[in-house]
Amino acid sequence: MTENIELSLSHDEIAEAIQTAAHEVFATMLGIEIMSHARMTEQTVAAAPSGGVVSLIGLAGAWAGTGSLSCTAHFACKMSSQFLMTELPAVDEEVLDAVAEITNMIIGNVKTMLELKVGSMGLSTPPVIFGRNFQTRSARIHDWTVVRFTCGEDQFYVQLCLAPNRDGSVRGLRPGFQFPQLLNV
Repeated sequence: MTENIELSLSHDEIAEAIQTAAHEVFATMLGIEIMSHARMTEQTVAAAPSGGVVSLIGLAGAWAGTGSLSCTAHFACKMSSQFLMTELPAVDEEVLDAVAEITNMIIGNVKTMLELKVGSMGLSTPPVIFGRNFQTRSARIHDWTVVRFTCGEDQFYVQLCLAPNRDGSVRGLRPGFQFPQLLNV
């Protein structure tokens, strides 16, 4: 079955999908009201705090890239506490796992919305980085759509860099290999 693949996807379309997905996940799964800021930015380097928590998730298909959620350690604990319905005062394994799952839900919802235009994509398992004085960036795709959110005094970023594969195929898979349905969230 051949899919009709769009040759372009605007930053506005990506930002709208990010905003919709983040609001749905925070309202439904965390019971937290967030505000997205209408001003979406396009950057060549991912907007991440110089310290805190960053969760990255890869997307692969005819379009490929990376999505992420970045926030302070304080907000990671706040999100995770709401998500797991228990008090988590410091970043630990539970907090990192919860942030990874929240990222998976948000970017998974974004992926589902964008697949209507760009075709099927799969998601990787999100690694989570916690520490100080670090920067994340993509080696191949440099055009990020970044949406800033606030929750009270806290802020966090959800961002995505996404581009069509040059040959329109799923990179890294053997010819004739069927794309596993389990990867499609």
